[in-house]
Amino acid sequence: MADKSIIVKDLTYRYGKLLAVDHIDFDVDVGEILGLLGPNGAGKTTAVKMLTGQIRPQEGKAILLGHDVVKETEKVQSQIGVCFEQTNLYEQMSALDNLKLFAELFGMKDFDGYALLKRVGLEGRERDKVANYSKGMKQRLMVARSLVNLPQIIFLDEPTAGLDPVSSEAIGNIILEERDRGATIFLTTHDMWEADKLCDRVAFMDQGKLAALDTPRNLKQQYGKRSLIAEVAAGDKLEKREIDMDVDSTALEVEKLFEKEKVVTLHSEEATLEDIFIKVTGRRLTE
Repeated sequence: MADKSIIVKDLTYRYGKLLAVDHIDFDVDVGEILGLLGPNGAGKTTAVKMLTGQIRPQEGKAILLGHDVVKETEKVQSQIGVCFEQTNLYEQMSALDNLKLFAELFGMKDFDGYALLKRVGLEGRERDKVANYSKGMKQRLMVARSLVNLPQIIFLDEPTAGLDPVSSEAIGNIILEERDRGATIFLTTHDMWEADKLCDRVAFMDQGKLAALDTPRNLKQQYGKRSLIAEVAAGDKLEKREIDMDVDSTALEVEKLFEKEKVVTLHSEEATLEDIFIKVTGRRLTE
């Protein structure tokens, strides 16, 4: 379908007896950011390798931009960008030369490496050897490299893992800019905050299966609980009170709270994606 960038049917992969990806089905709209969440070993990276043509599915199929990734691998790969969790840059080359090399491989004409490096915050360090870059700088260069061919789909595998807040925010802003350009983003992560902030929809992956797939808001409404959290004065200390917001008696409970206690602070609190993941799978995202 023209409005779908990715269509996955019954996708499956085994490592010996280990069923790493277990007959999964999903699709991704054009211009959507889909987050694939799960702990290490959930099957996320294996799924990405199949979608990007690095390994062949043992069962099922994946259609990207209308092309079967197995039958038309080169056509698919010419229109996608990939940023791996582990850096695989040419460290004895400069950042600019790394990008120029990939531009040549994609047949890009009039490629402006300086503009792309400026965009990822590496302005002034374009000609430095990558070996002298920090981890955050290397990761930003990896993201830049994934954008060289103006891809229609961008795969980002744990792009902010272990990075400082400044580098993480910079990469997050680039993801949103690419979505605004019309690109589809496929983001694998175990960072619940990153997924909640960036993703239009999230899919929970656990032991090779997709346990849930919906917008963060819908998942929270379906599985989570909203509460009012109050701090009340109790002598010379503060105590916590919690009121469920999703029951008919909420207003009455709030009224009673203010009648009987001295309320110091009051704020709402909703379930996090981490909370929802635990409820759906029985496991933590960070296992």
